[in-house]
Amino acid sequence: MISLGCDKNRVDGERLLGEIVKRGHSVTSDLAEAQVLIVNTCAFLESARKEAIEAVLEGNAFRGGKLEKLVVSGCLPEKFIGELFPALTEGDVFLGVKDADELFPALERAYAGERVNAVGKGSGERGERVVTTPSHIKYLKIADGCFHRCTYCLIPSIRGKYVSYPEEELLSEAAGLGETDELILVAQDTTRYGEERGKNSFAGLIKKISELDNICHIRLLYCYPDRITEDLIAQLRENPKLIKYLDIPLQHSEDRILKLMGRRGSRAEYLALLARLREEVPGIAIRSTFISGFPSETEEEHRALIGFLGEAKLESCGFFAYSREKGTPAYKFAGQVHPSTKGRRVRELYRAQAQISAAKLANYVGKTVEAVCDGLDGAEGFLGRAYFQAPEIDGCVHFTAPQAEEGKRYLVKIARTDDYDLFGEATGEIR
Repeated sequence: MISLGCDKNRVDGERLLGEIVKRGHSVTSDLAEAQVLIVNTCAFLESARKEAIEAVLEGNAFRGGKLEKLVVSGCLPEKFIGELFPALTEGDVFLGVKDADELFPALERAYAGERVNAVGKGSGERGERVVTTPSHIKYLKIADGCFHRCTYCLIPSIRGKYVSYPEEELLSEAAGLGETDELILVAQDTTRYGEERGKNSFAGLIKKISELDNICHIRLLYCYPDRITEDLIAQLRENPKLIKYLDIPLQHSEDRILKLMGRRGSRAEYLALLARLREEVPGIAIRSTFISGFPSETEEEHRALIGFLGEAKLESCGFFAYSREKGTPAYKFAGQVHPSTKGRRVRELYRAQAQISAAKLANYVGKTVEAVCDGLDGAEGFLGRAYFQAPEIDGCVHFTAPQAEEGKRYLVKIARTDDYDLFGEATGEIR
């Protein structure tokens, strides 16, 4: 399987692999050995759709060897099956985001000579998973769909309304993941867990997961600013298993743009939230994401966003050029920004944040941090992460040691930094 896109999509792909193993088949990481290739796709942005199509075409080139069938699954067929099925003839089977249990019935039809569109035919049941992350890092997807109707986003039209998974099922799934150093809770909006059933129960879910003996640490991603409750802040402050880290997608700072985006909140409210979190949870690390070049964004508003970064002083940020997506309200907005202007603005935002991140990291020079080892770092050392660094989206701790084991935690004395990473030497293992 080639799985593209976000960690939420990764979990969906792991359920497809679960169907394969349940049927007694094996999974290979060598494309040349595969009889069936699954390309689990993302469709959030035009660039993601192009990447998915390219992966299918590249995979199809293996038909001259052992490859017999090619399955296209996930968000791309879920949203665009009408145009995708007749055009992408390289695909033998097409599955949507909730069709894992249709994989083998569809393959049987494909082996009988049929091209199969099975999008929307599955039961939506969440079967067993084959975890594809390193054994000490695992994701738990707690909900699907989205409450929000942001004017730039296709997710609601792909994933549908927000649905929280039953608490007892999530606890059973987390317990079944085995010894886990870092469990990362994900959803399109984790902070709204339980609301469609009448009561926000996100903090309660965190508390119950933290009571599982096999879970050592819990990290939270995709926490929307308007649902960071008193109960959640109390968990961050008091729960020893909950990492003092929040990913809060703000998307912009300026009130006019936020309103056009369909986002709740304002510049003043965002800054007040950040100040409150830092006061009530000392040492908390906060990252965010921002969209640059939204329709009608002026140069003054872009400069104001850079100024906001200087006030917010976030640990880490991701910046993305606005992508004009058909089917979203913003597609028809006046004042579409030229691609070269969007690219320049993104580069300027990254430069501004790099200075902020570098200044924060410089405070660690000469100090010792706790880092989990994620594996080898070339031939000279090891790669790790401190509490303020989430896998794949933030910086790293590069460290030397006589030996280190993946998934173990070490004390690392920091000797130097760059814009995003720390560099040092391990002084001992944390047992």
